[in-house]
Amino acid sequence: MRHNMVHRKLGRVSEHRRALFRNQLRSIITHERIITTLPKAKELRPIVEKMVTLGRRADSVHARRLAGRWLSDRDLIKRLFTEIGPRFVDRPGGYTRIVKLGPRRGDGAELAILEFVDYRLPEAKKSAAGESAKEKKRNRPAAAMADAGSAPDRS
Repeated sequence: MRHNMVHRKLGRVSEHRRALFRNQLRSIITHERIITTLPKAKELRPIVEKMVTLGRRADSVHARRLAGRWLSDRDLIKRLFTEIGPRFVDRPGGYTRIVKLGPRRGDGAELAILEFVDYRLPEAKKSAAGESAKEKKRNRPAAAMADAGSAPDRS
Protein backbone atom coordinates (compact mmCIF):
# COMPACT_ATOMS: atom_id res chain seq x y z
CA MET A 1 0.00 0.00 0.00
CA ARG A 2 1.08 3.53 -0.78
CA HIS A 3 -0.18 5.25 2.35
CA ASN A 4 1.50 8.59 3.03
CA MET A 5 3.87 8.21 0.05
CA VAL A 6 3.23 11.55 -1.59
CA HIS A 7 6.29 12.76 -3.48
CA ARG A 8 8.36 11.20 -6.23
CA LYS A 9 11.99 10.41 -5.51
CA LEU A 10 13.10 10.95 -9.13
CA GLY A 11 16.04 8.59 -8.69
CA ARG A 12 17.91 11.00 -6.43
CA VAL A 13 18.83 11.27 -2.78
CA SER A 14 16.97 13.95 -0.82
CA GLU A 15 19.79 16.54 -0.91
CA HIS A 16 20.15 16.18 -4.68
CA ARG A 17 16.39 16.41 -5.15
CA ARG A 18 16.18 19.58 -3.06
CA ALA A 19 19.09 21.13 -5.00
CA LEU A 20 17.38 20.22 -8.28
CA PHE A 21 14.15 21.92 -7.23
CA ARG A 22 15.99 25.00 -5.96
CA ASN A 23 17.76 25.35 -9.31
CA GLN A 24 14.56 24.88 -11.29
CA LEU A 25 12.72 27.33 -9.04
CA ARG A 26 15.42 29.92 -9.68
CA SER A 27 15.11 29.29 -13.42
CA ILE A 28 11.35 29.66 -13.52
CA ILE A 29 11.46 32.90 -11.54
CA THR A 30 14.17 34.24 -13.82
CA HIS A 31 12.76 33.11 -17.19
CA GLU A 32 9.09 32.53 -16.25
CA ARG A 33 9.11 29.34 -18.33
CA ILE A 34 11.17 26.15 -18.24
CA ILE A 35 11.21 22.90 -20.19
CA THR A 36 11.72 19.81 -18.05
CA THR A 37 10.41 16.28 -17.70
CA LEU A 38 6.78 15.81 -16.74
CA PRO A 39 7.41 14.21 -13.30
CA LYS A 40 9.82 17.02 -12.36
CA ALA A 41 7.31 19.64 -13.48
CA LYS A 42 4.56 18.01 -11.43
CA GLU A 43 6.75 17.96 -8.33
CA LEU A 44 8.03 21.52 -8.82
CA ARG A 45 4.60 23.06 -9.39
CA PRO A 46 3.48 23.15 -5.70
CA ILE A 47 6.79 24.74 -4.69
CA VAL A 48 6.41 27.48 -7.30
CA GLU A 49 2.78 28.05 -6.26
CA LYS A 50 3.84 28.50 -2.61
CA MET A 51 6.56 30.98 -3.59
CA VAL A 52 4.12 33.05 -5.65
CA THR A 53 1.66 32.99 -2.74
CA LEU A 54 4.44 34.36 -0.53
CA GLY A 55 5.10 37.05 -3.15
CA ARG A 56 1.41 38.00 -3.15
CA ARG A 57 1.31 38.55 0.60
CA ALA A 58 2.34 41.78 2.24
CA ASP A 59 6.00 42.40 1.60
CA SER A 60 7.40 41.63 5.05
CA VAL A 61 10.74 40.51 6.40
CA HIS A 62 9.16 37.22 7.48
CA ALA A 63 7.81 36.46 4.00
CA ARG A 64 11.16 37.32 2.43
CA ARG A 65 12.96 35.02 4.85
CA LEU A 66 10.57 32.19 4.09
CA ALA A 67 11.22 32.71 0.38
CA GLY A 68 14.95 32.87 1.13
CA ARG A 69 14.83 29.23 2.25
CA TRP A 70 14.37 28.24 -1.39
CA LEU A 71 15.88 31.26 -3.15
CA SER A 72 19.24 32.28 -1.79
CA ASP A 73 19.67 35.09 -4.35
CA ARG A 74 18.47 38.51 -3.17
CA ASP A 75 17.75 39.65 -6.72
CA LEU A 76 15.38 36.71 -7.26
CA ILE A 77 13.63 37.38 -3.95
CA LYS A 78 13.24 41.02 -4.96
CA ARG A 79 11.82 39.97 -8.36
CA LEU A 80 9.40 37.58 -6.68
CA PHE A 81 8.03 40.30 -4.39
CA THR A 82 8.09 43.25 -6.82
CA GLU A 83 7.20 41.74 -10.21
CA ILE A 84 5.77 38.23 -10.02
CA GLY A 85 3.73 38.39 -6.81
CA PRO A 86 1.86 41.60 -7.63
CA ARG A 87 0.82 40.22 -11.04
CA PHE A 88 -1.25 37.53 -9.33
CA VAL A 89 -2.86 39.56 -6.55
CA ASP A 90 -6.36 39.15 -8.03
CA ARG A 91 -5.89 35.45 -8.78
CA PRO A 92 -6.87 33.04 -5.96
CA GLY A 93 -4.46 30.29 -7.04
CA GLY A 94 -3.29 28.30 -10.04
CA TYR A 95 -0.41 30.54 -11.06
CA THR A 96 1.35 27.96 -13.24
CA ARG A 97 0.43 25.62 -16.05
CA ILE A 98 2.01 22.44 -17.35
CA VAL A 99 1.95 21.89 -21.11
CA LYS A 100 2.94 18.43 -22.30
CA LEU A 101 5.39 18.32 -25.20
CA GLY A 102 5.71 14.59 -25.92
CA PRO A 103 8.65 12.22 -25.65
CA ARG A 104 12.26 13.39 -25.73
CA ARG A 105 14.17 12.14 -28.72
CA GLY A 106 17.14 10.67 -26.87
CA ASP A 107 15.57 8.60 -24.10
CA GLY A 108 11.83 8.91 -24.63
CA ALA A 109 11.22 10.80 -21.38
CA GLU A 110 7.96 12.76 -21.38
CA LEU A 111 8.77 16.48 -21.64
CA ALA A 112 6.66 19.37 -20.40
CA ILE A 113 6.74 23.14 -20.16
CA LEU A 114 6.15 24.67 -16.74
CA GLU A 115 5.20 28.34 -17.09
CA PHE A 116 3.24 31.09 -15.43
CA VAL A 117 -0.33 31.37 -16.72
CA ASP A 118 0.16 34.97 -17.87
CA TYR A 119 3.39 34.18 -19.74
CA ARG A 120 3.59 35.68 -23.23
CA LEU A 121 6.12 34.57 -25.80
CA PRO A 122 8.53 37.36 -26.68
CA GLU A 123 7.71 38.68 -30.11
CA ALA A 124 10.12 37.64 -32.81
CA LYS A 125 12.33 40.37 -34.12
CA LYS A 126 10.44 41.96 -36.94
CA SER A 127 12.31 41.73 -40.20
CA ALA A 128 12.95 44.80 -42.26
CA ALA A 129 9.61 46.31 -43.36
CA GLY A 130 7.80 43.09 -42.51
CA GLU A 131 9.51 41.01 -45.20
CA SER A 132 9.71 37.27 -44.78
CA ALA A 133 12.90 35.31 -45.44
CA LYS A 134 11.70 34.23 -48.88
CA GLU A 135 10.89 37.80 -49.86
CA LYS A 136 14.30 38.95 -48.69
CA LYS A 137 15.95 36.26 -50.79
CA ARG A 138 13.83 37.22 -53.79
CA ASN A 139 14.66 40.90 -53.45
CA ARG A 140 18.40 40.37 -53.00
CA PRO A 141 20.65 42.04 -55.64
CA ALA A 142 21.87 39.85 -58.51
CA ALA A 143 25.55 40.29 -57.56
CA ALA A 144 24.93 38.98 -54.06
CA MET A 145 23.03 35.99 -55.45
CA ALA A 146 25.88 35.19 -57.84
CA ASP A 147 28.39 35.25 -54.97
CA ALA A 148 26.17 33.07 -52.79
CA GLY A 149 25.52 30.52 -55.50
CA SER A 150 29.08 30.02 -56.75
CA ALA A 151 31.47 27.59 -55.10
CA PRO A 152 34.58 29.06 -53.46
CA ASP A 153 37.65 29.18 -55.66
CA ARG A 154 40.22 26.63 -54.42
CA SER A 155 43.19 27.46 -56.65
